[in-house]
Amino acid sequence: MMKNVRGKVKKAIIPMAGMGTRFLPFSKILPKELWPLVDKPIIQYIIEEIKASGIKEIIFIKNPRRKISSDYLEKFLEKSFFSYATQNEQLGDGHAILQAEKMIKDEPFAVSMADDVVESKTPCLLQMMKVYEKLQKPILALYKLPKEKLSSYGIVGAEPIIIPGMESSKIYRIKKIVEKPAIGEAPSDLAIGGKYILTPGIFSRLKKTEKNKKGEIILAEALQKIIEDGEEIYGYQVEGKWLECGNKPAYMESNLYLSLKHPEFGPKLRKAIKKF
Repeated sequence: MMKNVRGKVKKAIIPMAGMGTRFLPFSKILPKELWPLVDKPIIQYIIEEIKASGIKEIIFIKNPRRKISSDYLEKFLEKSFFSYATQNEQLGDGHAILQAEKMIKDEPFAVSMADDVVESKTPCLLQMMKVYEKLQKPILALYKLPKEKLSSYGIVGAEPIIIPGMESSKIYRIKKIVEKPAIGEAPSDLAIGGKYILTPGIFSRLKKTEKNKKGEIILAEALQKIIEDGEEIYGYQVEGKWLECGNKPAYMESNLYLSLKHPEFGPKLRKAIKKF
């Protein structure tokens, strides 16, 4: 049984050791997290969100064969604000998170995947941290998606719950997680959006999780096992615009969205689009 861990979230993990296979061949030259969203790299948006949420330390899960990302971080971040854990083999998001176990110790922590940006008035992780302070249980970021997109994501079966002092329609007790359900078989229209508040008990679950056919340890599968064991996991329907960068069409759409909103580039881009 997972132990309750009280306290504030002070650390965040950003896995960025993946090979970016969906973006080949360009990702062989420049890691995906350094690709631009308008005028700054994807990873910079995520770092800024974490800082704005009041988190004190970032643990980057790095690929030792891709030094360019480390060079960027060391040039633009205060060294006291971040540290590294190394993922020597790319064996899934769950395996990446496991590499930070010794650095997390016995405290709750955030995870933000390196290709999920959220535009919101209140930082996404801060929204989730407020829910964690009430529940003291793992919290997953949730977003509603149209039916045609559900088969490409981790989808939750969930029921809304009421927490005094919080908007009840946005908080859910998660009953199951289905990774990329077949069309028509999704348990809801709520997708997991790449951001989590977790407790240290997840590490022992990840170690017990069977590898998939690709030899990967998947975080969603470990979370599903926790649910099957009768333990509680919650979801929060985040306020804000989810800007995905995990595949080519999503990345281009996110770039276009932010470009059109940019005070300097937006008007020029709108004029350019009218020419086509």
